[in-house]
Amino acid sequence: MPELPEVETTCRGIAPHLIGKQVSRVVVRNPALRWRVPKALAAELSGQVVRAVTRRAKYILLTTDAGTAILHLGMSGSLRVVAAAKPPGKSDHVDLVLATGNCLRLRDPRRFGSILWTRQNPLAHKLLADIGPEPLTPEFSRDYLHRVTRGRSRAIRDVLLDARIVAGVGNIYANEALFSAGIRPTRAAGRLNAIECKKLAQAIRATLKRAIRVGGTTLRDYHASDGEPGHFQLTLKVYGRTGDPCRVCQTPIRLARLGQRSAFFCGKCQT
Repeated sequence: MPELPEVETTCRGIAPHLIGKQVSRVVVRNPALRWRVPKALAAELSGQVVRAVTRRAKYILLTTDAGTAILHLGMSGSLRVVAAAKPPGKSDHVDLVLATGNCLRLRDPRRFGSILWTRQNPLAHKLLADIGPEPLTPEFSRDYLHRVTRGRSRAIRDVLLDARIVAGVGNIYANEALFSAGIRPTRAAGRLNAIECKKLAQAIRATLKRAIRVGGTTLRDYHASDGEPGHFQLTLKVYGRTGDPCRVCQTPIRLARLGQRSAFFCGKCQT
């Protein structure tokens, strides 16, 4: 599932092709995505110029003078800028056709992605209003992380996956950051002290920035807007490496089940 680095990589890839360009028409081949594509999307967006392409958590925002398109890639979605005349594939569900002759094409084999429309402030939309601070901003600090973890008995990995606490970190990067900070994913969040919270906040930022630099992580479906896979999976320290030797101490990487999702850690390097 595309997480923050993959969505950020996608934003950066499509932005030069969209900003300042007019959407001449919208083609919806299959409206049955996670949330049905609004019937008004084509009429509202057609003729508009894209003023900005931004990211909030795992959502991509295409801002125009009339409103904002809110896109989510779901589990298997991708956005590509291709020639509008290029024949669509079976899973190419929506095209935003540009006056340049290109189009932004939403491909989503599993159809868990979405494209919505709002005339209001998109950050007040029900999908975005309760999302916590962005992890790459100063707002996500040691003091913030220490404050929001007080009294919490939930595992710290699960707290990091809660979008109401921090935006868009995702399981891969939570596991990798916890390894970098030397903290077990199963630790109760409320047991982290201020020093550990500082290490963890720094590790999350550093891990996400490294992933963005190499285009994110490709395990199965994800490819960037230019069709290239990400390369962060080549440097994974713990995620998906159950039984493999720790890259630091050679201790076999362990697997823990936290709810419905897997957590990975080194029993020696992480406490």
